[in-house]
Amino acid sequence: MLRNLIILPEAEQDAAQAYIWYEDQELGLGEEFLRCVDACIEFIRRSPGMYQVVHESYRRGVVRRFPYVVFYEYSDTTVII
Repeated sequence: MLRNLIILPEAEQDAAQAYIWYEDQELGLGEEFLRCVDACIEFIRRSPGMYQVVHESYRRGVVRRFPYVVFYEYSDTTVII
């Protein structure tokens, strides 16, 4: 089941800052970073129980290729990042 997605402003800001940092390192790397983050978020939406609990109800999804994680919690209908 594909759950509704809520991305908090703090999460958006963190990803935006990481994008800028990667783009400064190498042109196009920031775009690749965002693609990988988006893929991780889509996986979380489809299978939120696959990642381990790290604190109370919070879980973390690991982004491929980058040392970056997506913290989230979920219910039957919604994923909050």
